[in-house]
Amino acid sequence: MAITRRNALRASLVGGVGAAAAAAVPASAWADPTGTPHAEDPATALRLLKRGNERWREYCSRHPHEGRGRRAQLVEGQNPFACVLGCADSRVPPELVFDQGLGDLFTIRSAGQVLDGSVLGSLSYAAHIDVPLIVVMGHQSCGAVTAAVEAHETGALPEGHIGFLVEQILEVVESTPDDGEDFIDDCVRANAVHIAEQLRQDADLREKVDAGRLEIVPARYDLETSEVVWL
Repeated sequence: MAITRRNALRASLVGGVGAAAAAAVPASAWADPTGTPHAEDPATALRLLKRGNERWREYCSRHPHEGRGRRAQLVEGQNPFACVLGCADSRVPPELVFDQGLGDLFTIRSAGQVLDGSVLGSLSYAAHIDVPLIVVMGHQSCGAVTAAVEAHETGALPEGHIGFLVEQILEVVESTPDDGEDFIDDCVRANAVHIAEQLRQDADLREKVDAGRLEIVPARYDLETSEVVWL
């Protein structure tokens, strides 16, 4: 009976006084041991992304930088080591695909990675906070690219805002040779490469690219294998 009362007392302390004491623990004591270091250069950033994607592919994700200490640290500001411009598709969340956590990635998502003023402004801000790497990531079975291929084949643009998206991708579709086994996937790859090249020439980004302080690389995510292929 004494043991039971002692256990009950211990439980009440953990739930009451213990909880208050835990709240008073310095943020550093809750540091996430699985967090990744910050990358100051494009090569290191790319290496961290590749390692994260390898963990994701092998079902060994660490889910870093999600703990109390990381959240407290980020109240003071952010210092992401890479920026990912990806598709809005729900199957391709960059933080999961690259096994990164809070504050690690500056993510921007639009269907087909289509560029507009808002997306470009967000990318410029990523460069402003000294992110050394921008990844333009397309993916297998992209709906926006598929719609652009259909518009190319039928000559009919969808109406409304979707028509805007399709129109931005049509240039790539029309310049991609239709001589492979999977024309849509060829266009997905070509679209990522095209957007990456556009960004390298962008007035807000070109100076850092030319100086070697920012690298912009295209990639394609495979839904079947969970692998990010670098183009």
